[in-house]
Amino acid sequence: MSPLKMIWHCLFSPRLIKIYGNGPAEKLYEPTTFERWGDQVIHSLYIMWKISIYTSPFLTTFLYRKGYFVMDNLLTLSKFVTSLGVILVVSFCIRSVGRCNNPTYQRFIKTLREAQTNLSPNTKEQLSVYDFEFYGWPVEFRWSDLSKDAAKHRLYISHPVSHRNTFQYVSSIPCQIIGYIAIHSFGIRLVYPGSLSLLQTILAQGLLQGRSKLIEVNRGVRYKLRTRDENDIDGMFVDRRHSTPNGNILVICCEGNAGFYEVGIMGTPVEAGYSVLGWNHPGFGGSTGTPYPSQEQNAIDIVVQFAIHSLGFKPENIMLFGWSIGGYSSTWAAMNYPEIKGLILDATFDDILPLALHHMPKWAESIVRLAIREYVNLNNFEQLSKYPGPVLLIRRSQDEVICTSEGDISTNRGNNLLIKLLKYRYPLILGDSQVKLLEEYLSTTGGAQDQFIQRHNINPDLCKSLIESYISEHSKSYPMRIGEEMDDEQKNQMTIFLAMKYFKDYKSTHCTPLPTDMFQMPWDVNIETDYLAIPHL
Repeated sequence: MSPLKMIWHCLFSPRLIKIYGNGPAEKLYEPTTFERWGDQVIHSLYIMWKISIYTSPFLTTFLYRKGYFVMDNLLTLSKFVTSLGVILVVSFCIRSVGRCNNPTYQRFIKTLREAQTNLSPNTKEQLSVYDFEFYGWPVEFRWSDLSKDAAKHRLYISHPVSHRNTFQYVSSIPCQIIGYIAIHSFGIRLVYPGSLSLLQTILAQGLLQGRSKLIEVNRGVRYKLRTRDENDIDGMFVDRRHSTPNGNILVICCEGNAGFYEVGIMGTPVEAGYSVLGWNHPGFGGSTGTPYPSQEQNAIDIVVQFAIHSLGFKPENIMLFGWSIGGYSSTWAAMNYPEIKGLILDATFDDILPLALHHMPKWAESIVRLAIREYVNLNNFEQLSKYPGPVLLIRRSQDEVICTSEGDISTNRGNNLLIKLLKYRYPLILGDSQVKLLEEYLSTTGGAQDQFIQRHNINPDLCKSLIESYISEHSKSYPMRIGEEMDDEQKNQMTIFLAMKYFKDYKSTHCTPLPTDMFQMPWDVNIETDYLAIPHL
């Protein structure tokens, strides 16, 4: 390849970050002086650009008041912008020259070209030695490659009707316009702050360390998946199928609104010996796009399809694990893949609207309601109610994020998710008095919860036998009709028993990593052997 062609090829090629290997070979990439200088200037200009975007309303106001939008000063401003453009172009060229004179980078770019031209197990293994900007990674699994499963009908929750007649619709148009602008400018980034480029820049070193640990210690393998809406999803797979007793079960992790698989919830199931597949939300890390609900749905859809068709896991051997706002994507997947093994929801909520209203000013309530319902309708319960399999809900007893009243555990929205789920699945058991009893139970934690159970003389064996008897005579489908012949005392016992099985408390704040002893298989009834199967690690 000629020198000019090589310089052109290196002009926009991905930045090399780290080289993996054995022992001393593991090291950060050492760029040449020219390459380092070019990278620093380009990175600084990128930060300046992002800051100017985020502060554009204030910056525009400042420039207007200083008179920079009149013809004479506008010329000065344009010269300044042109100068920055020239500096940017020169920096790219200098960086490219530096890369051309670096043998390590040339070996990397050769390996990358081979993988992009012909991705095979051999070229993938060679490419995996390098950690670099993910946009250059070749796509390994595409939605367009699917046929039968791609044509399968997907379930979606419907949007609530926000108006009843023409007058209400017309009068709501201003709020709709404001809501649309708010969500599509700053609103979605308030809901998913991890999509902010500046935050990702600040976290870059920590994300690299977390990714390095997954690759070097846990033998993780990185993948790029392309969704039906052409977003690329950054995923990491840790395979334990031939090394641990739990390895044949795959746990798919769905992170929170500022979580990344590199430093997120993957660690818990990995330590517990499961095979684990982590992925980043659209707009997070190496993933492209923006985390609107439709893009979130398409992202988790391609992840599950990848797990089934490429990694070779059967749906009945797949567990979904969602933390915080990751409960949305995990409940959507559970709704559309009802044959999965189970669903664990940690520190999540029933519906995002009450939380949004709690954190926004009172005067904006009507706009917030409309914007959330129309554009970010993260209603976890509506999706969860359409999943017929085993569920475990984990509540953080000191959660400071999903409570609508600080320090009041009774306002934790995880409580509402449990109550709604049990009312849907066991409607004849949970009447008004049982709901009040359950709310009282959920307002306690730790020793107070144990005393509550003792005070009400809960008989687990009796409750267990009643459910087993009903299932053996009828079916395991929901909603169950069990409870029609029960008196209030029996219903009370059944309510608390079900809460004990569906719900676990963990004494911690919202972001504390979940310990492995809390990561348990959701409770289920084994009707074939006529006993309750509650597998533990």
